[in-house]
Parts: sequence; structure tokens; C-alpha cells
Amino acid sequence: MKTLIAAALATFAFSGVAQADVYKMDPDHTEVRFYWNHVGLTEQSGEWGVVDGEINFDPEKIEDTSISIEIDAASIYTGVEGLDKHLKSADFFDVEKHPTITFKSTGVKQTGAKSVLMTGDLSIKDKSNPIEIDVELVFQGEHPLGGFFDKYKGDWIAVHGSSSLVRSDFGVGMFAPLTSDRVRLQISSEMVKAGS
Repeated sequence: MKTLIAAALATFAFSGVAQADVYKMDPDHTEVRFYWNHVGLTEQSGEWGVVDGEINFDPEKIEDTSISIEIDAASIYTGVEGLDKHLKSADFFDVEKHPTITFKSTGVKQTGAKSVLMTGDLSIKDKSNPIEIDVELVFQGEHPLGGFFDKYKGDWIAVHGSSSLVRSDFGVGMFAPLTSDRVRLQISSEMVKAGS
């Protein structure tokens, strides 16, 4: 999970900058999607539309990289109005009592020239469990749209992250395993360096 921007820290391992930088997620171009199997028949998906987060890292001390992400639990969207309403209820995310989903990194290990394995604690409702996210750096530099829109000026990174979790571990296990208990996560984010 919008967790998931945590993904961005991949950039730290590949940057040549020798100082700590903070990158903030672009809310218009950050997506946290989740996928599940519906009773063995089809793969279904949804997303959270409101995600905020930042990454603080020093490329010379990749192990000190830190990421924090907050997701508005009520921003869940599957394209099916009745399902969205049910997912927001106490049967699942109980968004009135637990409005925020959070991810806080606890460690990172470089796995390739442009990839890292990030570990951290994901908190949903009153449950917090460790997860791992495979993160790939997709882009770093001046945004391709910087010459057209002021919004895109500055230094940017783009990352893609993937993970999976067992939803019943987080108190959202209704209908499992008939509807798959393991859920796949995909995170994509564009992030701008603070002050750039």
C-alpha cells in the first residue's frame, strides 16, 4: 500500500548526490493498487486515491533511508459502489474508526543496480505487521513535462513497488479463503525533491 510509495527509496542507491534529500509524493501521480482473486474465478482490483508520503535518504548511507506513507482509508475505490461501501464498513476497513493506513520503513537492502528490498511496518485498523516491498527506480532527473508546466519543475524520481500480504493478518479477512486471503500490491509514484 498508497504504502507503498515507500518504493521511492530505490533512488537512493542509484543517486550520485552525497547528501540527504527529501522527496515528496505527487498526489496526482501516485497510485496504490491492490489485486485479489474473486472466489477462484477472476482477478479483481481496487485502489486508494488519496496518498501522502515522503522519503528521506542519504545515498551514501542507504541503510539509513526512511520512508513514511499515509493513505486515506476512505478513498478506496473499486469501481463497484456497493463493494466500496462494504469495504469502508466495520466488516473490513472500518474507516470511521480507523481513517488512516500507514507504512513506516524499518530497513532497506540493495538488490540490483536499480532495485532495493524495503522492509517496514504496515498498519491497518488496529493491526500492524511487517511487509517487504520490491522497489525499482524507473526515473530520476528533470521531469519530461518541466518545460511545459511549472508544477513539474525541479528534480524528480519515479518508482514502482510490488508486494503481497495476507489480509486476514490485518483484520480484513472476511470471506477468506473463498475470496483470496493473499492480496497483491502494486505502487507507482512520481516524487519531487523538496525545495527544488
